[in-house]
Amino acid sequence: MIRVLLVDDHEVVRMGIKSYLQTESDIEVIAEAQNGTEAVDLAVSLKPDVVVMDLLMPGMSGVEATAAIVGQGLSCKVIVLTSSLDDAKMVQSLRAGAIGYILKTSSANRVLEAVRLAASGQSVLDPEVQQRVIGQLQQTGDKPVWEDLTPREREVLKGIARGKNNQEIADWLGIGIKTVKTHVGNLFLKLDVMDRTQAAIYAIRNHLD
Repeated sequence: MIRVLLVDDHEVVRMGIKSYLQTESDIEVIAEAQNGTEAVDLAVSLKPDVVVMDLLMPGMSGVEATAAIVGQGLSCKVIVLTSSLDDAKMVQSLRAGAIGYILKTSSANRVLEAVRLAASGQSVLDPEVQQRVIGQLQQTGDKPVWEDLTPREREVLKGIARGKNNQEIADWLGIGIKTVKTHVGNLFLKLDVMDRTQAAIYAIRNHLD
C-alpha cells in the first residue's frame, strides 16, 4: 500500500485529488495539510511514502517544505503538483529534493502514475516542465550562491562542518532541534547539496567552517 500525504491550501483541490487517488486499491491518503508547516509536521509524524506537494501556499512555501522534509532524512518522496510554470520554482523544487513535478492540468491517470513511480524511487516530470528546467539550467548554471545564507544558516553550516549532529547544533546555538532541521533543509536547497557530508565539504572549501 502506498501511503500518501496531500498538501494544498485549497480544500476543494485536496478533495478532488483524494477522490481519485482513493479509487485505487494500492493507494491510501493518510492525511492532508493546508500549508507547508503542517506538511512537515505530518511527514515527520506519519512518515508517508509519497507527499503530493503544492507550491504556492501562505507561510512556508512548497519549496521550503520540500527542503525541510528532505532535510529530516525521511524516506518519503515528494512530488510537486502545481499550476506554476515558473522556471525558477521548478529548479528550486528539484534542488530541494522533489522527485517529480506535475502540473494540475495533467490527467488523473498521469498523477496516479507519478505517485506510483515516486513510491518506487523513480522521478517524473511533465514534458513541458522537463524542457523548461533544462533550458533554465543551461542559461543560469546550477552553482548555488553561499552569500544567500542567513547568519543563522551560516552558524548551522559551521556546526555541520565541525561534525555536530542536529541535537548538538541545537544545544550549541540555543535553539530548538526542529528549527535546526528546517535550517538544514534550507541549506541543502541553497547550496545545492544532497547530504551533510557534501555541505561540510562545501563549507570547508569556501572557508565557512
